[in-house]
Amino acid sequence: MKWNGFLHASNKYKFGFADILVVLAFISIFYLAARLGSAMQAPFSESDQPAISLAPQMLPYYAGRSLLRMFIAFGASLLFTFVYGRIAAYHRFAEKIMIPAIDILQSVPVLGFLSATVLMFMALFPGSLLGVECASIFAIFTGQVWNMTFSFYHSLSTIPRPLHEAAQIHRLGTWSRFTKLEVPFSMIGLVWNSMMSFGGGWFFLAASESISVLNQDIQLPGIGSYMAAAVDQGDVKAIIYSIVAMVLLICLVDQLFWRPLVAWAQKFKNEQSEANEAPTSWVYDMIKRALFIQRIQRTVSIFVHDITSSVKQRSLSVHWPKPPSVITRSAVWIIWAAVAVFFVKYAYEAILEISKLGPDEIMNVIVLGLKTAFRVFISTVLAVLWTVPVGVMIGMNPKLSRIAQPIVQVLASFPANMAFPLFTILYLKLGISMNIGAIPLMMLGTQWYILFNVIAGAMAIPSDLKEAATIMRLSRPQIWIKLILPSIFPFLVTGCITASGGAWNASIVSELVSWKNDTLEASGLGSFIAQATTHGDWPQIIWGIVVMCLLVVVINRLVWRKLYAVSENKFHLE
Repeated sequence: MKWNGFLHASNKYKFGFADILVVLAFISIFYLAARLGSAMQAPFSESDQPAISLAPQMLPYYAGRSLLRMFIAFGASLLFTFVYGRIAAYHRFAEKIMIPAIDILQSVPVLGFLSATVLMFMALFPGSLLGVECASIFAIFTGQVWNMTFSFYHSLSTIPRPLHEAAQIHRLGTWSRFTKLEVPFSMIGLVWNSMMSFGGGWFFLAASESISVLNQDIQLPGIGSYMAAAVDQGDVKAIIYSIVAMVLLICLVDQLFWRPLVAWAQKFKNEQSEANEAPTSWVYDMIKRALFIQRIQRTVSIFVHDITSSVKQRSLSVHWPKPPSVITRSAVWIIWAAVAVFFVKYAYEAILEISKLGPDEIMNVIVLGLKTAFRVFISTVLAVLWTVPVGVMIGMNPKLSRIAQPIVQVLASFPANMAFPLFTILYLKLGISMNIGAIPLMMLGTQWYILFNVIAGAMAIPSDLKEAATIMRLSRPQIWIKLILPSIFPFLVTGCITASGGAWNASIVSELVSWKNDTLEASGLGSFIAQATTHGDWPQIIWGIVVMCLLVVVINRLVWRKLYAVSENKFHLE
């Protein structure tokens, strides 16, 4: 009956102007993705490497290659987010290991993994450019995934108790619970954090598309490598072309992808009354008017429902034998034993390297780590002071959001390290010490994590709560104390965690900067690791990274876990 009704309705269906535009857009996207993706499998060797042309007419092609890498990395980040975040949220023992692991991974310099991953992927795809492409995508993935994972994990941790009870009453299975409760509840925060993570991926374009490994300089076709080549050759016009192209590309992605997602995500807002104003998107409106999309959506929904129903019925009729508890426990112990052996092996090698350092040098690195930790704390606090009022203003004003979103996207996506020379010149002229000057450099790339989370938190405030505040005639300070701050607090904690982790990562490049023959250095762990890496001093590198990881874990346990507990128990909707 369902299919007959559907076929009968489809006979009355006629294509409209919106359907034609949507179909042409999809065909164009698939064609461009296939055309650009086929170039990733080009032959590659030491003598046969892609060359980067600084001709302006090549920029659209390079921009397309870079954008394809960004979206592949984003898709992988989204899949990782759903799997990793869900396991960490619902398995308390795993959470104690998985969440500190993310803290460490987002704090350790991402580009330090690049050389190793290039060699690994090149070995997997010998003689093909695909290996280098995979390494580049992996570098972008590591720049995107941690913020998204934190957002999804914290959303699952703050799902209101009545929604949990409703899911139990309706006997939702794992898949139904995931699609009908967990993803919809986390959608607003996930969209804005994905936007921020996608913007963070632009930061690694130049480094991930222009790679030096085994005395080879490999440049992948892309806007990042174009910008790097322009800087190396001192071509000012090409640098301007690349900046303009990147800004246009960011605005284009915002209008065609992120703005429709922001408008669509409002349907998942947890509220009892409809908002007076909501974010809009001309692309989203066009897709909604396309009846072709509605027909496809219905067809897919019926198909998925039939498959899940049949699978559920078969699973109920088939009784799978459970493995004996001895086998289960043995398998678990074997896995943990393998992990322990792996950990002990590398820990032993690290201890041997660290033992080459003297006691004074070991203590000095700890002191440098505390100095950097203080700068990370100050940069996070300063970022909170300006991002909270600005983020709330943008998030609670849809008209302002339409104007501010692309601007914030451009500012957050633009590689912060390209502005370092300007700050270096300013510090040299004003005589500012890098012990203080490193803090603004840390903030350049990390403050946006807090801003985007605050915007998401402000947009997630239910309209009925706003109306209740108006009816009760609360003053502006009371609205902030009783409504806004409690509502955005969980999002603010997530933003601060990712911002502080990003600040640790950025300390490697922000505590040691140079301009021509002048070098400015701050006394801290970041500059220590940067210099040790330059000199190839492995005992110093390993001990510096170990100290950084230990500090991140300690701060996570003493500060962020406490704030997470407060947000889960006190500041979430019931």
